[in-house]
Amino acid sequence: MARTKTIYVCGSCGARAPQWQGQCPACQAWNTLELASSSLATTAQRKVAGAGRAGSRPIMEVGQETERRAVSGIGELDRVLGGGLVAGSVILLGGDPGIGKSTLLLQAADALSRHQTVLYASGEESVQQVALRARRLGLDSTTLRLVAETRAEAILEEALAAKASVLVVDSIQTMHSELSESSPGSPVQVRESAARLVRYAKDTSTTVLIIGHVTKEGLIAGPRILEHMVDTVLYFESDPGSRFRVVRAVKNRFGAANEIGVFAMAEQGLREVRNPSAIFLSRQEVPVPGSVVTVAREGSRPLLVELQALVDEAQGMSPRRVAVGFESSRLALLLAVLHRHGGVATAGQDVFVNVVGGVRIGETAADLPAVLAVLSSLRNRPVTRDTVCFGELGLTGEVRPVPFGEERLREAAKQGFARALVPMANVPRRPVEGLEVSGVSRLDEALGAAF
Repeated sequence: MARTKTIYVCGSCGARAPQWQGQCPACQAWNTLELASSSLATTAQRKVAGAGRAGSRPIMEVGQETERRAVSGIGELDRVLGGGLVAGSVILLGGDPGIGKSTLLLQAADALSRHQTVLYASGEESVQQVALRARRLGLDSTTLRLVAETRAEAILEEALAAKASVLVVDSIQTMHSELSESSPGSPVQVRESAARLVRYAKDTSTTVLIIGHVTKEGLIAGPRILEHMVDTVLYFESDPGSRFRVVRAVKNRFGAANEIGVFAMAEQGLREVRNPSAIFLSRQEVPVPGSVVTVAREGSRPLLVELQALVDEAQGMSPRRVAVGFESSRLALLLAVLHRHGGVATAGQDVFVNVVGGVRIGETAADLPAVLAVLSSLRNRPVTRDTVCFGELGLTGEVRPVPFGEERLREAAKQGFARALVPMANVPRRPVEGLEVSGVSRLDEALGAAF
Protein backbone atom coordinates (compact mmCIF):
# COMPACT_ATOMS: atom_id res chain seq x y z
CA MET A 1 0.00 0.00 0.00
CA ALA A 2 1.34 3.43 -0.94
CA ARG A 3 2.50 5.56 1.96
CA THR A 4 0.94 9.04 2.20
CA LYS A 5 3.60 11.61 1.45
CA THR A 6 3.60 15.36 0.94
CA ILE A 7 5.88 16.68 -1.80
CA TYR A 8 6.57 20.27 -2.74
CA VAL A 9 7.88 21.00 -6.24
CA CYS A 10 9.62 24.18 -7.42
CA GLY A 11 7.70 25.92 -10.19
CA SER A 12 10.93 27.29 -11.71
CA CYS A 13 13.34 24.36 -11.82
CA GLY A 14 11.18 21.35 -10.87
CA ALA A 15 13.25 20.39 -7.82
CA ARG A 16 11.41 18.50 -5.06
CA ALA A 17 11.43 19.16 -1.32
CA PRO A 18 9.81 17.19 1.54
CA GLN A 19 8.46 20.36 3.17
CA TRP A 20 7.61 23.90 2.18
CA GLN A 21 10.39 26.48 2.27
CA GLY A 22 10.46 30.12 1.33
CA GLN A 23 13.43 29.60 -0.97
CA CYS A 24 14.03 26.71 -3.37
CA PRO A 25 17.18 24.82 -2.22
CA ALA A 26 18.14 24.05 -5.84
CA CYS A 27 17.66 27.27 -7.87
CA GLN A 28 17.43 29.71 -4.92
CA ALA A 29 14.17 31.20 -6.24
CA TRP A 30 11.74 32.61 -3.68
CA ASN A 31 8.14 31.47 -3.09
CA THR A 32 8.16 28.91 -5.92
CA LEU A 33 7.54 25.68 -3.98
CA GLU A 34 4.05 24.31 -4.59
CA LEU A 35 2.23 21.27 -3.27
CA ALA A 36 2.46 18.51 -5.89
CA SER A 37 0.48 15.67 -4.35
CA SER A 38 -0.68 14.54 -0.94
CA SER A 39 -0.84 10.79 -1.62
CA LEU A 40 1.96 9.63 -3.86
CA ALA A 41 3.74 6.30 -3.59
CA THR A 42 7.41 6.51 -2.77
CA THR A 43 9.93 6.05 -5.56
CA ALA A 44 11.10 2.73 -4.14
CA GLN A 45 7.55 1.39 -3.98
CA ARG A 46 6.90 2.43 -7.59
CA LYS A 47 10.08 0.75 -8.78
CA VAL A 48 9.29 -2.48 -6.94
CA ALA A 49 5.72 -2.51 -8.25
CA GLY A 50 6.88 -1.84 -11.80
CA ALA A 51 9.54 -4.54 -11.66
CA GLY A 52 7.02 -7.05 -10.35
CA ARG A 53 4.67 -6.46 -13.28
CA ALA A 54 7.13 -6.35 -16.13
CA GLY A 55 9.85 -8.76 -15.05
CA SER A 56 13.36 -8.99 -16.46
CA ARG A 57 14.65 -11.11 -19.32
CA PRO A 58 18.09 -11.88 -20.74
CA ILE A 59 18.89 -9.62 -23.67
CA MET A 60 19.37 -12.53 -26.09
CA GLU A 61 15.81 -13.70 -25.43
CA VAL A 62 14.29 -10.39 -26.49
CA GLY A 63 12.85 -10.71 -29.99
CA GLN A 64 14.35 -8.65 -32.79
CA GLU A 65 11.11 -7.18 -34.04
CA THR A 66 11.24 -4.78 -36.94
CA GLU A 67 10.04 -1.33 -35.94
CA ARG A 68 6.69 -0.50 -37.48
CA ARG A 69 6.59 2.82 -39.34
CA ALA A 70 3.64 4.73 -40.73
CA VAL A 71 4.27 7.06 -43.66
CA SER A 72 2.88 10.51 -42.86
CA GLY A 73 2.26 11.42 -46.49
CA ILE A 74 4.71 14.35 -46.23
CA GLY A 75 8.01 13.21 -47.70
CA GLU A 76 10.22 15.82 -46.05
CA LEU A 77 8.75 15.07 -42.62
CA ASP A 78 9.26 11.34 -43.13
CA ARG A 79 12.88 12.03 -44.11
CA VAL A 80 13.51 13.94 -40.87
CA LEU A 81 11.89 11.17 -38.81
CA GLY A 82 14.03 8.50 -40.46
CA GLY A 83 11.41 7.00 -42.76
CA GLY A 84 8.09 7.59 -41.01
CA LEU A 85 6.39 7.50 -37.61
CA VAL A 86 7.37 4.60 -35.37
CA ALA A 87 4.53 3.03 -33.38
CA GLY A 88 4.80 3.92 -29.70
CA SER A 89 7.20 6.80 -30.27
CA VAL A 90 6.81 10.32 -28.83
CA ILE A 91 7.80 13.24 -31.08
CA LEU A 92 8.28 16.80 -29.82
CA LEU A 93 8.10 19.67 -32.34
CA GLY A 94 9.24 23.15 -31.25
CA GLY A 95 9.54 26.49 -33.01
CA ASP A 96 8.78 30.19 -32.89
CA PRO A 97 5.16 31.41 -32.82
CA GLY A 98 3.53 31.44 -36.25
CA ILE A 99 6.27 29.44 -37.94
CA GLY A 100 3.90 26.62 -38.93
CA LYS A 101 4.04 23.93 -36.21
CA SER A 102 0.27 23.46 -35.97
CA THR A 103 -0.11 23.69 -39.74
CA LEU A 104 2.44 20.94 -40.39
CA LEU A 105 0.99 18.52 -37.84
CA LEU A 106 -2.56 19.23 -38.97
CA GLN A 107 -1.55 18.40 -42.53
CA ALA A 108 0.20 15.23 -41.33
CA ALA A 109 -2.81 14.25 -39.20
CA ASP A 110 -5.10 14.73 -42.19
CA ALA A 111 -2.96 12.45 -44.36
CA LEU A 112 -2.58 9.80 -41.65
CA SER A 113 -6.31 9.76 -40.86
CA ARG A 114 -7.05 8.27 -44.27
CA HIS A 115 -5.48 4.96 -43.18
CA GLN A 116 -5.77 4.93 -39.38
CA THR A 117 -7.56 6.63 -36.50
CA VAL A 118 -6.01 9.99 -35.57
CA LEU A 119 -7.02 12.24 -32.68
CA TYR A 120 -6.03 15.92 -32.74
CA ALA A 121 -6.22 17.43 -29.23
CA SER A 122 -6.04 21.22 -29.10
CA GLY A 123 -5.57 23.14 -25.89
CA GLU A 124 -5.27 26.52 -27.61
CA GLU A 125 -8.17 26.50 -30.09
CA SER A 126 -11.73 25.27 -30.18
CA VAL A 127 -12.70 22.43 -32.51
CA GLN A 128 -14.47 24.99 -34.72
CA GLN A 129 -11.25 26.98 -35.12
CA VAL A 130 -9.24 23.88 -35.96
CA ALA A 131 -11.85 22.77 -38.51
CA LEU A 132 -11.87 26.24 -40.08
CA ARG A 133 -8.09 26.18 -40.42
CA ALA A 134 -8.27 22.72 -41.99
CA ARG A 135 -10.74 23.94 -44.61
CA ARG A 136 -8.57 26.98 -45.33
CA LEU A 137 -5.65 24.62 -45.98
CA GLY A 138 -7.76 22.54 -48.35
CA LEU A 139 -7.81 19.46 -46.11
CA ASP A 140 -10.86 17.30 -46.76
CA SER A 141 -10.45 14.32 -44.43
CA THR A 142 -13.74 13.13 -42.93
CA THR A 143 -12.21 10.72 -40.42
CA LEU A 144 -9.85 13.03 -38.46
CA ARG A 145 -11.16 13.36 -34.91
CA LEU A 146 -10.89 16.64 -32.96
CA VAL A 147 -11.14 17.43 -29.27
CA ALA A 148 -10.58 20.68 -27.37
CA GLU A 149 -9.20 19.74 -23.96
CA THR A 150 -6.38 20.78 -21.63
CA ARG A 151 -6.55 17.96 -19.06
CA ALA A 152 -4.06 15.23 -19.96
CA GLU A 153 -6.14 12.46 -18.36
CA ALA A 154 -9.26 13.44 -20.36
CA ILE A 155 -7.28 13.45 -23.62
CA LEU A 156 -5.88 9.98 -22.93
CA GLU A 157 -9.35 8.67 -22.05
CA GLU A 158 -10.69 10.02 -25.36
CA ALA A 159 -7.76 8.51 -27.29
CA LEU A 160 -8.34 5.16 -25.64
CA ALA A 161 -12.09 5.25 -26.33
CA ALA A 162 -11.52 6.22 -29.99
CA LYS A 163 -8.76 3.58 -30.35
CA ALA A 164 -6.53 6.24 -31.88
CA SER A 165 -3.19 5.00 -33.21
CA VAL A 166 -1.87 8.57 -33.60
CA LEU A 167 -2.38 11.36 -31.05
CA VAL A 168 -1.47 15.02 -31.70
CA VAL A 169 -1.25 17.36 -28.68
CA ASP A 170 -1.24 21.12 -29.36
CA SER A 171 0.46 22.23 -27.16
CA ILE A 172 2.18 20.70 -24.12
CA GLN A 173 2.35 24.09 -22.36
CA THR A 174 -1.46 24.24 -22.19
CA MET A 175 -1.84 20.78 -20.65
CA HIS A 176 -2.25 20.03 -16.97
CA SER A 177 -2.34 16.79 -15.00
CA GLU A 178 -4.42 15.89 -11.97
CA LEU A 179 -1.24 14.71 -10.25
CA SER A 180 -0.09 18.28 -9.71
CA GLU A 181 -1.81 21.38 -8.39
CA SER A 182 0.50 23.76 -10.27
CA SER A 183 -0.82 26.04 -12.98
CA PRO A 184 -0.69 24.91 -16.65
CA GLY A 185 2.58 25.80 -18.33
CA SER A 186 4.69 25.52 -15.18
CA PRO A 187 7.72 23.18 -15.29
CA VAL A 188 5.95 20.76 -12.94
CA GLN A 189 2.82 20.53 -15.09
CA VAL A 190 4.81 20.25 -18.33
CA ARG A 191 6.82 17.38 -16.90
CA GLU A 192 3.85 15.54 -15.37
CA SER A 193 1.70 15.91 -18.50
CA ALA A 194 4.52 14.76 -20.75
CA ALA A 195 5.17 11.78 -18.48
CA ARG A 196 1.53 10.70 -18.78
CA LEU A 197 1.67 10.99 -22.57
CA VAL A 198 4.95 9.07 -22.81
CA ARG A 199 3.69 6.26 -20.60
CA TYR A 200 0.46 6.00 -22.60
CA ALA A 201 2.41 5.85 -25.88
CA LYS A 202 4.63 3.02 -24.66
CA ASP A 203 1.78 1.02 -23.11
CA THR A 204 -0.56 1.24 -26.12
CA SER A 205 1.93 1.57 -29.05
CA THR A 206 0.31 4.90 -29.93
CA THR A 207 2.37 7.47 -31.81
CA VAL A 208 2.18 10.79 -29.94
CA LEU A 209 3.17 14.09 -31.58
CA ILE A 210 3.56 17.03 -29.19
CA ILE A 211 3.87 20.71 -30.06
CA GLY A 212 6.05 22.76 -27.71
CA HIS A 213 6.52 26.51 -27.43
CA VAL A 214 10.02 27.98 -27.33
CA THR A 215 11.62 30.63 -25.15
CA LYS A 216 13.28 33.80 -26.42
CA GLU A 217 16.56 31.86 -26.47
CA GLY A 218 15.01 29.44 -29.00
CA LEU A 219 14.78 26.45 -26.62
CA ILE A 220 11.60 24.53 -25.87
CA ALA A 221 9.90 26.06 -22.85
CA GLY A 222 9.69 24.00 -19.69
CA PRO A 223 12.21 21.76 -17.92
CA ARG A 224 15.04 20.40 -20.07
CA ILE A 225 14.06 16.92 -18.95
CA LEU A 226 11.17 17.18 -21.43
CA GLU A 227 13.58 16.64 -24.34
CA HIS A 228 15.10 13.63 -22.57
CA MET A 229 11.70 11.99 -22.06
CA VAL A 230 10.65 11.94 -25.71
CA ASP A 231 12.09 9.85 -28.53
CA THR A 232 12.46 12.56 -31.16
CA VAL A 233 12.97 16.33 -30.91
CA LEU A 234 12.35 18.45 -34.00
CA TYR A 235 12.93 22.19 -34.34
CA PHE A 236 11.39 24.55 -36.87
CA GLU A 237 13.91 27.09 -38.19
CA SER A 238 13.37 30.12 -40.40
CA ASP A 239 14.65 33.63 -40.98
CA PRO A 240 12.15 36.46 -40.36
CA GLY A 241 10.39 37.33 -43.60
CA SER A 242 11.47 34.15 -45.39
CA ARG A 243 8.85 31.82 -46.83
CA PHE A 244 11.10 28.80 -46.42
CA ARG A 245 11.07 26.63 -43.31
CA VAL A 246 13.63 24.05 -42.18
CA VAL A 247 12.67 21.21 -39.82
CA ARG A 248 15.75 19.83 -38.10
CA ALA A 249 16.01 16.68 -35.94
CA VAL A 250 18.25 17.42 -32.95
CA LYS A 251 17.45 14.07 -31.33
CA ASN A 252 16.09 10.90 -32.89
CA ARG A 253 16.17 7.42 -31.38
CA PHE A 254 14.88 5.90 -34.62
CA GLY A 255 16.89 7.82 -37.21
CA ALA A 256 19.77 10.18 -37.88
CA ALA A 257 20.11 13.35 -35.86
CA ASN A 258 20.65 16.67 -37.69
CA GLU A 259 18.55 15.45 -40.61
CA ILE A 260 16.60 18.31 -42.18
CA GLY A 261 13.43 18.75 -44.20
CA VAL A 262 12.77 21.89 -46.22
CA PHE A 263 9.31 23.40 -46.68
CA ALA A 264 7.87 26.51 -48.31
CA MET A 265 4.96 28.36 -46.75
CA ALA A 266 2.14 28.89 -49.26
CA GLU A 267 -1.54 29.82 -49.12
CA GLN A 268 -2.45 26.14 -48.89
CA GLY A 269 -0.06 25.49 -45.99
CA LEU A 270 3.43 24.03 -46.04
CA ARG A 271 4.69 22.55 -49.27
CA GLU A 272 7.69 20.26 -49.63
CA VAL A 273 10.85 21.50 -51.34
CA ARG A 274 12.21 18.51 -53.24
CA ASN A 275 15.43 20.20 -54.42
CA PRO A 276 16.63 22.64 -51.73
CA SER A 277 19.93 23.30 -53.54
CA ALA A 278 18.04 25.03 -56.37
CA ILE A 279 16.53 27.48 -53.85
CA PHE A 280 19.71 28.39 -52.06
CA LEU A 281 21.57 28.87 -55.35
CA SER A 282 19.56 31.79 -56.72
CA ARG A 283 22.72 33.55 -57.85
CA GLN A 284 23.54 36.53 -60.04
CA GLU A 285 23.64 36.02 -63.80
CA VAL A 286 27.22 37.31 -63.92
CA PRO A 287 30.08 36.49 -61.50
CA VAL A 288 30.33 38.93 -58.60
CA PRO A 289 33.15 39.32 -56.06
CA GLY A 290 32.60 37.84 -52.63
CA SER A 291 30.37 34.90 -53.69
CA VAL A 292 31.45 31.25 -53.39
CA VAL A 293 29.34 28.07 -53.53
CA THR A 294 30.01 25.17 -51.18
CA VAL A 295 28.45 21.77 -50.51
CA ALA A 296 27.28 21.42 -46.91
CA ARG A 297 25.97 18.19 -45.49
CA GLU A 298 22.82 18.30 -43.42
CA GLY A 299 22.00 14.88 -42.01
CA SER A 300 22.14 12.47 -44.95
CA ARG A 301 21.58 15.19 -47.55
CA PRO A 302 24.29 17.14 -49.41
CA LEU A 303 23.11 20.73 -49.84
CA LEU A 304 24.60 23.37 -52.11
CA VAL A 305 24.61 26.81 -50.50
CA GLU A 306 26.15 30.14 -51.36
CA LEU A 307 28.51 31.98 -49.01
CA GLN A 308 28.78 35.73 -49.46
CA ALA A 309 31.47 37.95 -47.96
CA LEU A 310 31.87 41.71 -47.83
CA VAL A 311 35.16 43.35 -46.84
CA ASP A 312 35.19 47.11 -46.32
CA GLU A 313 37.26 49.71 -44.52
CA ALA A 314 36.53 49.76 -40.81
CA GLN A 315 34.16 52.52 -39.78
CA GLY A 316 35.39 52.60 -36.17
CA MET A 317 38.47 51.99 -34.08
CA SER A 318 37.84 48.25 -33.86
CA PRO A 319 37.20 46.25 -37.08
CA ARG A 320 33.98 44.24 -37.02
CA ARG A 321 33.72 40.51 -37.62
CA VAL A 322 30.08 39.59 -38.29
CA ALA A 323 28.84 36.18 -39.44
CA VAL A 324 25.25 35.14 -40.18
CA GLY A 325 24.68 31.40 -40.48
CA PHE A 326 28.34 30.85 -39.69
CA GLU A 327 30.24 30.77 -36.39
CA SER A 328 31.71 34.22 -35.59
CA SER A 329 34.54 32.70 -33.57
CA ARG A 330 35.37 30.44 -36.50
CA LEU A 331 35.51 33.46 -38.82
CA ALA A 332 38.06 35.20 -36.59
CA LEU A 333 40.19 32.04 -36.58
CA LEU A 334 40.05 31.73 -40.37
CA LEU A 335 41.09 35.35 -40.85
CA ALA A 336 44.15 34.70 -38.68
CA VAL A 337 45.03 31.63 -40.78
CA LEU A 338 44.56 33.67 -43.97
CA HIS A 339 46.98 36.29 -42.67
CA ARG A 340 49.61 33.88 -41.35
CA HIS A 341 49.65 31.30 -44.16
CA GLY A 342 48.10 33.20 -47.07
CA GLY A 343 49.85 36.53 -46.64
CA VAL A 344 46.54 38.42 -46.76
CA ALA A 345 45.86 40.88 -43.92
CA THR A 346 42.40 42.11 -43.00
CA ALA A 347 43.47 44.42 -40.17
CA GLY A 348 41.58 47.68 -40.42
CA GLN A 349 38.83 46.01 -42.46
CA ASP A 350 35.27 45.14 -41.50
CA VAL A 351 34.50 41.54 -42.56
CA PHE A 352 30.93 40.29 -43.00
CA VAL A 353 30.05 36.70 -43.96
CA ASN A 354 26.51 35.50 -44.74
CA VAL A 355 25.07 32.12 -45.69
CA VAL A 356 22.35 32.77 -48.27
CA GLY A 357 18.85 31.42 -47.64
CA GLY A 358 18.88 31.42 -43.85
CA VAL A 359 20.81 28.15 -43.60
CA ARG A 360 23.17 27.65 -40.66
CA ILE A 361 26.41 25.80 -41.38
CA GLY A 362 28.03 24.21 -38.36
CA GLU A 363 30.56 21.95 -40.05
CA THR A 364 34.16 22.78 -40.92
CA ALA A 365 33.70 22.05 -44.65
CA ALA A 366 32.79 25.73 -45.08
CA ASP A 367 36.25 26.94 -43.97
CA LEU A 368 37.84 27.07 -47.41
CA PRO A 369 34.84 28.67 -49.18
CA ALA A 370 34.58 31.33 -46.45
CA VAL A 371 38.24 32.29 -46.86
CA LEU A 372 37.93 32.38 -50.66
CA ALA A 373 34.82 34.57 -50.42
CA VAL A 374 36.64 37.01 -48.11
CA LEU A 375 39.63 37.21 -50.44
CA SER A 376 37.37 37.59 -53.49
CA SER A 377 35.65 40.60 -51.92
CA LEU A 378 38.91 42.11 -50.67
CA ARG A 379 40.61 41.94 -54.10
CA ASN A 380 37.38 42.55 -56.05
CA ARG A 381 38.03 39.41 -58.10
CA PRO A 382 35.10 37.01 -58.58
CA VAL A 383 35.35 33.24 -58.49
CA THR A 384 33.92 31.63 -61.64
CA ARG A 385 30.22 30.74 -61.40
CA ASP A 386 30.78 27.07 -62.27
CA THR A 387 33.21 26.48 -59.37
CA VAL A 388 32.31 24.80 -56.11
CA CYS A 389 34.64 24.16 -53.18
CA PHE A 390 34.78 22.71 -49.68
CA GLY A 391 37.46 21.84 -47.15
CA GLU A 392 38.58 22.35 -43.56
CA LEU A 393 41.49 24.65 -42.74
CA GLY A 394 43.98 23.78 -40.01
CA LEU A 395 45.88 26.30 -37.94
CA THR A 396 49.09 25.34 -39.74
CA GLY A 397 47.61 26.22 -43.14
CA GLU A 398 46.81 22.69 -44.34
CA VAL A 399 43.57 21.91 -46.17
CA ARG A 400 42.07 18.92 -44.39
CA PRO A 401 39.55 16.44 -45.87
CA VAL A 402 35.88 16.34 -44.88
CA PRO A 403 33.49 13.36 -44.67
CA PHE A 404 31.38 12.21 -47.64
CA GLY A 405 33.49 14.05 -50.20
CA GLU A 406 32.41 11.94 -53.18
CA GLU A 407 28.71 12.42 -52.38
CA ARG A 408 29.24 16.18 -52.25
CA LEU A 409 30.96 16.12 -55.64
CA ARG A 410 28.16 14.11 -57.23
CA GLU A 411 25.60 16.61 -55.93
CA ALA A 412 27.64 19.49 -57.40
CA ALA A 413 27.83 17.76 -60.77
CA LYS A 414 24.08 17.13 -60.69
CA GLN A 415 23.49 20.87 -60.17
CA GLY A 416 25.57 21.75 -63.25
CA PHE A 417 28.92 22.77 -61.75
CA ALA A 418 31.96 22.06 -63.91
CA ARG A 419 34.88 22.61 -61.50
CA ALA A 420 35.53 21.66 -57.89
CA LEU A 421 38.30 22.77 -55.54
CA VAL A 422 38.64 20.22 -52.73
CA PRO A 423 41.21 18.82 -50.28
CA MET A 424 43.68 16.44 -51.89
CA ALA A 425 42.41 13.53 -49.79
CA ASN A 426 38.85 14.11 -51.09
CA VAL A 427 39.79 13.73 -54.77
CA PRO A 428 37.86 10.64 -55.96
CA ARG A 429 39.68 7.70 -57.49
CA ARG A 430 37.20 7.57 -60.31
CA PRO A 431 36.39 10.78 -62.18
CA VAL A 432 32.98 12.35 -61.59
CA GLU A 433 31.24 12.77 -64.92
CA GLY A 434 31.06 16.40 -66.01
CA LEU A 435 33.16 17.69 -63.10
CA GLU A 436 36.84 18.68 -63.10
CA VAL A 437 38.19 18.10 -59.58
CA SER A 438 41.31 19.92 -58.38
CA GLY A 439 42.94 18.84 -55.13
CA VAL A 440 44.94 21.15 -52.86
CA SER A 441 46.97 20.46 -49.72
CA ARG A 442 47.84 23.96 -48.49
CA LEU A 443 46.04 27.27 -48.25
CA ASP A 444 48.44 29.05 -50.59
CA GLU A 445 47.79 26.37 -53.23
CA ALA A 446 44.05 26.88 -52.87
CA LEU A 447 44.35 30.67 -53.26
CA GLY A 448 46.39 30.25 -56.43
CA ALA A 449 44.02 27.65 -57.90
CA ALA A 450 40.89 29.68 -57.15
CA PHE A 451 42.07 32.90 -58.75
